Amino acid sequence: MPKITLSLFFALVFATLQGCYSFTGSSLPVHLKTIAIPVFEDRSGAGIAQFRGDITGGISNKIEAQSALRLTPSMARADALLEGTITSFSDAPSQLSSTTERAMTNRVTLVVQVKMVDRMKKTQLFAQSFVGFSDYRTGSAIAQQEAMRSCVGQIIDQIFDRVVSGW
Repeated sequence: MPKITLSLFFALVFATLQGCYSFTGSSLPVHLKTIAIPVFEDRSGAGIAQFRGDITGGISNKIEAQSALRLTPSMARADALLEGTITSFSDAPSQLSSTTERAMTNRVTLVVQVKMVDRMKKTQLFAQSFVGFSDYRTGSAIAQQEAMRSCVGQIIDQIFDRVVSGW
């Protein structure tokens, strides 16, 4: 009987402590309430202008839906400014066939430089490069598009994590 009582005691302690720690906190300064995110630039030289809107829209939507920050179209009125530039895009062979020495898979790699500024205190919060990559089966345009979407999704997630948690 004492084993059951002891087990019940520990179960209650663990159940009570379960809600004591949360990963929902943010390292954003509390005075930041609004953010402006201009359309990202494309300096990759690869002619991938469609990524500009995909990344800008994706990070804007994620910040609006999953953080305390609110988007504002006015850079002059924003507490924070998030600017980004696509610096590199490549689509290159990643795995060769041992029999034909031709590419079996290609790797899409996207690099984006992002800077966030606290406009109220006139300080830079971070400036960092983010990289997304994905492999796809060579010769499949659909697989290539999925790989490109995967890269964009990775970049959006990384930027969001950096903005709200500082990781």
